[in-house]
Amino acid sequence: MEKYQNLVTRFLKYVKTETRSNEDSQTIPSTANQKEFIAELANELKELGLVNVHISEPSGYVYATLPSNNDNQDVSKVGFIAHVDTADFNAKNVNPKIVEKYDGVSDIYLDENKEYVLSPKDFPNLKNYRGHDLITTDGSTLLGADDKAGVAEIMAALEFLIDHPEIKHGEIKVGFGPDEEIGTGADNFDVKDFGADFAYTVDGGPLGELEYETFNAAQVKLTFKGKDVHTATAKGIMINAIQLATDYQNSLPQDEVPEKTEGRQGFYHLFKFDGTVDEAHTTYIIRDHDREKFESRKALMQKIADEMNAQLGEKRVLIELKDQYYNMAEVLQKDMTSVELAKQAMEELDIKPVIYPVRGGTDGSKISFMGLPTPNIFAGGENMHARFEYVSIQTMQKAVDVILKIIELTAK
Repeated sequence: MEKYQNLVTRFLKYVKTETRSNEDSQTIPSTANQKEFIAELANELKELGLVNVHISEPSGYVYATLPSNNDNQDVSKVGFIAHVDTADFNAKNVNPKIVEKYDGVSDIYLDENKEYVLSPKDFPNLKNYRGHDLITTDGSTLLGADDKAGVAEIMAALEFLIDHPEIKHGEIKVGFGPDEEIGTGADNFDVKDFGADFAYTVDGGPLGELEYETFNAAQVKLTFKGKDVHTATAKGIMINAIQLATDYQNSLPQDEVPEKTEGRQGFYHLFKFDGTVDEAHTTYIIRDHDREKFESRKALMQKIADEMNAQLGEKRVLIELKDQYYNMAEVLQKDMTSVELAKQAMEELDIKPVIYPVRGGTDGSKISFMGLPTPNIFAGGENMHARFEYVSIQTMQKAVDVILKIIELTAK
């Protein structure tokens, strides 16, 4: 169909460009590949006919405007945002495969050796895609639908509106940015420069996802200072930094971890651990939907460090705690216009809105607190961040429909 003529072509082109972010980098964007990709998107936006296309500094976002063709000057300015970086999993030489008219029950062998299997037994959501055309990986990389599906869908919607000037709309703002996966992408988002009245991140998962409630999030980095001496004379002298890190971990609630929680239950997640007897390092993330419980979790981690230092008689446990983002429901619940508009758009397209507290966050979490209400809508990806990632072409088309419907309803 004309509406989707370049949707898949763009997506397949985008995912073949490696754009992983790097949390250890000090640059914005954190990787050169992202910067180059964003520059390419800027050129593409200009070629489509958008105006005021520019890369904002220091955010690294490319912003662009599709001018209003509506005589009504009071129409709200709506924005659509997606991120270009992918998660920390192999993303070089992405080789997407298309499975046409999937039957909803069969195993999909990703690689020639049949080592990696996309199976409904392991991934029950596959059953929802009977008759769909799926784009998968070849088992060696992630796919990158998070969030290049969102980028492609926004581009497709813009192209359709430009090709059909008879469709009346207000001013539309677009932003493609870096480093969402490492939690820093929206730190320098410029709400004034972007210029929208409200916006949407097109960065969700399956069909119908509409998210306006996210985790509160923080990252905690710990350094454990040991004292390394020869084991033969270690008694009463050695302080094993690895043991200190283990003791710290064991002092946390053992059932409050991702693999044992769901829904609005928060957690502590240890995801990095390295070290020697002399020095060890751990990195945690803290998550909770409730702000008060979130603050209590941070306080507990500080308390454990303080108590260990008191027992040791010196400061050997160093803690660095940094908030990452907050639950955007705190902002959006004060004015649910953007949420209700997306909900109405989906319902008019016979898509059932799936609204639930997302166990994660989006760039919209930060942007909403900057004064721009920005809920999140689906882009279609499943099993994100790894080799079993896939996306339905039909769901991507539905995402384009929702973007266009939101624009239509805004114009009314």
